[in-house]
Amino acid sequence: MTAPGAAPAVPVTGTPLLEARSLVKHFPVHRRGRRTQRGAVVHAVDDVSIAVPEASITAVVGESGCGKSTLTLMLARLVRPTSGELLLNGSPAAHRDAREYAGQVQMVLQDPFASLNLVHTVRYHLARPLRIHGLGPDGNNLDDEITSLLERVALSPQTGEKYPHELSGGQRQRVAIARALAVRPRVLLADEPVSMLDVSIRLGVLNLLADLRERERLAIVYVTHDIASARYLGDTIAVMYAGQIIEQGPAATVTDQPSHPYTQLLLAAAPDPDRPSPPALRGRGAPPSLVSPPAGCRFHPRCPYAMAICAQQAPPRVEVTSGHVSACWLHTKDADSAPLQNPGPTLGPIPLTTDSRPPRGEST
Repeated sequence: MTAPGAAPAVPVTGTPLLEARSLVKHFPVHRRGRRTQRGAVVHAVDDVSIAVPEASITAVVGESGCGKSTLTLMLARLVRPTSGELLLNGSPAAHRDAREYAGQVQMVLQDPFASLNLVHTVRYHLARPLRIHGLGPDGNNLDDEITSLLERVALSPQTGEKYPHELSGGQRQRVAIARALAVRPRVLLADEPVSMLDVSIRLGVLNLLADLRERERLAIVYVTHDIASARYLGDTIAVMYAGQIIEQGPAATVTDQPSHPYTQLLLAAAPDPDRPSPPALRGRGAPPSLVSPPAGCRFHPRCPYAMAICAQQAPPRVEVTSGHVSACWLHTKDADSAPLQNPGPTLGPIPLTTDSRPPRGEST
């Protein structure tokens, strides 16, 4: 187990194609007609580090408002970070031209209907990035390139002559993926790419992303609120809460042996046909305000295991098992085990350190 205070990175195979180091994004607060504290900011993302190697899928999981989409926009260089560093293939992204960077890192948005221009055909949507990046041949060769792009996402060549409103939601999202692939990127950022699709066709899009990872060795960041799909698709899972990554590790380890109470809550809320009885959720309250986030651990107001130290100091990042990192005081030996006042019901078993500290509300 790593000593408290250290911040071990989750090991990855190969040099990361895309890496974020201690990214921070604060948005100033502007309220018309209402008083607000001078200098108040929204702590959208605070000290987030993530590494995405070649031919791998990193799933970023969290509830709405946790900062995962802001993180994705910073990875795409569509939002400038307040602080922190972004590396592409080991070199600072800030030193690269915006078009050059976009040629390496492409983004697929959540709503395929809004991200496609309704007055243009699919052929136009695929030809435009080719021309902008100087990759598009002319005449019949351009048609061959567009046909190839459509076939890579399992669409027929005739789809090129259709308009977005003539396509299903799944087909539109495949067109959006084909448009991203047109510039031959090495990294694909998928921001909730299946959340607006019918359940019956989500699996097909997820399988397409997995196939692109295998066939074209793409590095993919898959952003979602659904931890079940993150387990299905991702090699690595990073769990976000209130602008911070609170648990990170191999997908199977994070979902089979969750080490953070918030991850346990996410898993308990996910539908599971093999679960013998309905889950007994015990997390109370709502996510904190990111204008004035709570001191210490940001999850402690809702955590049934919260101790006194949780409200005073931010937890260190501790390597619970090989490559599995958790930011929780439960996994350190030097935390004060005294529970906070008015303890609530517990979530159930959670891996603890060898000092066998009891969950909140139980006596020694």
